[in-house]
Amino acid sequence: MHDTTSPQEAPASIRVDDATSGNTIAPCLWCDDQAEKIAELYTGVFPDSRITAVAHYPETFDNPSGKPRGSVMTVEFELAGSPFTALNGGPHFTINPTISFFAQVRSVQEVDRIAKALADGGSYLMDLGAYPWSPRYAWVQDRFGVSWQVMASPEAGEPAAIFPCLMFAGDVHGRAEEALQLYAGVFPDGRVDALEHYGADEGPEGTIKHGRASLTGQPLVAMDSHREHHARFNKGVSLQILCRDQKEVDHFWKALSEGGEEGPCGWLKDRFGVSWQVVPTRFIEMVKSGDGAGPGYERAFRAMLEMKKLDVAALQAAYDGEA
Repeated sequence: MHDTTSPQEAPASIRVDDATSGNTIAPCLWCDDQAEKIAELYTGVFPDSRITAVAHYPETFDNPSGKPRGSVMTVEFELAGSPFTALNGGPHFTINPTISFFAQVRSVQEVDRIAKALADGGSYLMDLGAYPWSPRYAWVQDRFGVSWQVMASPEAGEPAAIFPCLMFAGDVHGRAEEALQLYAGVFPDGRVDALEHYGADEGPEGTIKHGRASLTGQPLVAMDSHREHHARFNKGVSLQILCRDQKEVDHFWKALSEGGEEGPCGWLKDRFGVSWQVVPTRFIEMVKSGDGAGPGYERAFRAMLEMKKLDVAALQAAYDGEA
């Protein structure tokens, strides 16, 4: 499941809930047309979760994904307080385990309940059981292809948390530490919190068994996998960065696309093949206006389709009918 260039590209998936201070990172799950079903499943399984907003494609012209005019484009939801997006972008990309999600929950009983619910219609990649890193853990691939590493919190009473885990395999094997250092340097408040290396008797010595960074206060885990995986990073799972102004858009776009590939509509691939979406919060506000159904939103959406890096001033001019 290698990432390929599609003849049609979906727009940057758009979070329409209230923007928060700082640069929120929201994972985006690429779907064909299952965004609503995905959000309903996950918010029903994880505690402290909710659907926050739904955005639709424009009513008056066709969209690049080939979806019906006015149909659901994105569903925004929170899982244990962590923001997610599901995007109905068409059948071009398939979610795979190169990006999974750690779901750290409060008890062994919660691990069992959540893992079994996610495995219904899916499969276990690692069975439920006790492991050196957790008294109860399972790696599950659900019916939509999304992978979850569900584990009990090491400390009793620690709050639930969900965060992405990047697995570096194939031609990017051995680059997990480099990636964590890059990402920590790109985010103004980023830092690498932990790096656990493989020993000589465990795998290629010096590669990363488990690494963890904090980006804008949100955890990100990375590891090197020695096994042969046919899957590679692709747009099946991307990471959205919400930016407060053009200066932030420019900063993240330049830093993350260097050595990678600029894409259309706010998408880029970094030097490791990981997909990011760099989205200004002003565009989110445009989508929110009139529930995304007004002519200003449609003009801004059409202008966005002509862009690579998103231009806040040009989007605003289109929204206002000045361009």
